[in-house]
Amino acid sequence: MRRPRDYRRPAFTLVELLVVIAIIGILISMLLPAVQQVREAARRSTCANNHRQTALALHNFGSATNYFPSSFETHPYETVRGSWSIHAKLLPYVEGNNIHQLIDFAVDWHDQVAAGPPHARIPIYNCASDFNAGLRFRDGGPYVHSTSLGFNMGSWLIYDPTSQTSGDGAFLVSRQSRLNRFQDGLSNTLCAADVKSFTSYIRNVDSIDGEYPETADHFQGVGGELKLGLDTSQNSGHTVWCDGRVHHAGFTTVFTPNTRVTYDHEGVTYDIDYTSQQEGRDLQRPTYSAVTARSYHPGGVNTSMMDGSVKFTTNNVDPIFWRAIGTVDGSELWQTRP
Repeated sequence: MRRPRDYRRPAFTLVELLVVIAIIGILISMLLPAVQQVREAARRSTCANNHRQTALALHNFGSATNYFPSSFETHPYETVRGSWSIHAKLLPYVEGNNIHQLIDFAVDWHDQVAAGPPHARIPIYNCASDFNAGLRFRDGGPYVHSTSLGFNMGSWLIYDPTSQTSGDGAFLVSRQSRLNRFQDGLSNTLCAADVKSFTSYIRNVDSIDGEYPETADHFQGVGGELKLGLDTSQNSGHTVWCDGRVHHAGFTTVFTPNTRVTYDHEGVTYDIDYTSQQEGRDLQRPTYSAVTARSYHPGGVNTSMMDGSVKFTTNNVDPIFWRAIGTVDGSELWQTRP
């Protein structure tokens, strides 16, 4: 009698299976960085488009009013707790009219949290690479929302309440900017730059001397209100898109993009921003600020100019040049990366 055929097929050995898995793993490890680079390039492009649309909104605002908006509103005879930001004033021009209609600009934003605008997410003001961007909560409910875009407040001085004068940036405290103020032209003055949400910062320091910080460790040992900690929610800089103060809605050009400004506290070194005194909080103490442009884009930050153009500014931009384009009267040749 015939013996039945053996139809069993040879199987993979364990060694062969492990080899195949190893090869697949190697291929994935080779492809993953390329995929991540493509994703980051797309996020950076989207972020640049947000800057472009914001700059366009600013010019639409200017066309309608014949001036650019102030950064914060103070009062010469009494302190001010909160004032609406440039971000809020541009809402009708960035498809945010529904939020804009809920705002009473004559009333402190703190008193309008229940109405919703302070904790609304405005997509154009958030960078896709800023993974910390989101809500801050208080008493178990949503309180405010962060921003990844800051407006140019100048090179150091923000506001002096005794003389009621602002600094040298594109946007001023309690004053609108008109075109004739930009002596070196709109194309040579910064409008906005990337900032990181939930930034560590120091404010309302014990002693203010106005000394310009020449090095990134200048603020070591400074005492004041410390907004920093191991928990993200303790690092509250740029977490209130609706607040016009520089540490929430702006940046300055004291340090070049992504400079690590160090501050040691309880065994931890933080990368901080600094504001000597909150705008509107005191009637005599001036506001000096070092709020650094930062991003999660490798190598630099997206920036827009007052003429509406958008550029990628590298971390190694010349400090003198960076400070110059932060003012309305000091232009230099532009340094970019393709």
